[in-house]
Amino acid sequence: MSTTDMALPGPLLQQEVPIAPTGRRRRRRNPPTAKHLRSNVTAYLMIAPMGILLAIFVIWPLIYAVYLSLFKINFYKPAEFVGLQFYLYVLQSEKFWKSIGVGLYYVVLTVPAGLVISLLVASFIKTLSKKAAGWMKTTVYIPAAISTVVASVLFVFIYQDQGFANWFLGLVNLGPVNWLNDPSLALPAIAVPGIWLGFGVTTLIMLAGLLDIPDSYYESAELDGANWFQRTWFITIPLLKNVSLYLLVTGVVAAIQMLDLPLIMTNGGPVDATTTPNLFIFNSFRDGTPYATSFSLTAALLLFVVLGTISAVIFRLINSDKAVDG
Repeated sequence: MSTTDMALPGPLLQQEVPIAPTGRRRRRRNPPTAKHLRSNVTAYLMIAPMGILLAIFVIWPLIYAVYLSLFKINFYKPAEFVGLQFYLYVLQSEKFWKSIGVGLYYVVLTVPAGLVISLLVASFIKTLSKKAAGWMKTTVYIPAAISTVVASVLFVFIYQDQGFANWFLGLVNLGPVNWLNDPSLALPAIAVPGIWLGFGVTTLIMLAGLLDIPDSYYESAELDGANWFQRTWFITIPLLKNVSLYLLVTGVVAAIQMLDLPLIMTNGGPVDATTTPNLFIFNSFRDGTPYATSFSLTAALLLFVVLGTISAVIFRLINSDKAVDG
């Protein structure tokens, strides 16, 4: 032990001798940004353009439309604030509620039938060879490429007294049917081209969902003696839940807003039997009354509320399965 250590008391030996400052301060290093925070920033930057476009073309017009619905708008007079007056007018309109009923009836006629037919055709395409499946996919997509106006005119000719539909019924001695002038048959007649036009896209989406299901599930079911119906009910339909939910919601929203087919084929008749909500709003806007703009705008906003409510109910009744990476 050195002489210096012997001269210091014991407690002082355990204390650190302070070091004199050297005149330069050491910079504190900033802690590195967490990896998940950097990922969040990147995600926000990626969705920022879409969020900006959504705010400009959807959110702001919706807010402004709600603002305008509180005024009595006339192109020849200054706008007058009336509050919720036009909302009461629309809610008390029997034609508005009848159009909602027509839209819901059209949904019942088109959406379930379209989903079932698309599932059956997609299941059939899955069993074909690569070349035959490619030809079938092209074939089923053709209706989606046809204009709604062209399809409307085509089916008007089909439903005429001497058209193909009545010719086919004549083969079984059922006689001609006045398809588009009978209130009980007009909307079902319009539903046929509606199903046909949306058939292609729905089938391809269903086919994509079917191809995502592992074949081992079906092979195991076959080994257990399950037939086609059992495999479809216990394997295909449950594993297509998310795809079916998407097609159901989009199909309901699109069907209840159908405008072109009833406008061209029947112009909403007979006796408003095919007047869908959008056609009602369109006719209200073309009305010659001074405040048709305010009335049609308010009806469109209430239709938006109806569609949102229906979509929320569907999501409430049918919960989507969370995707898990396996």
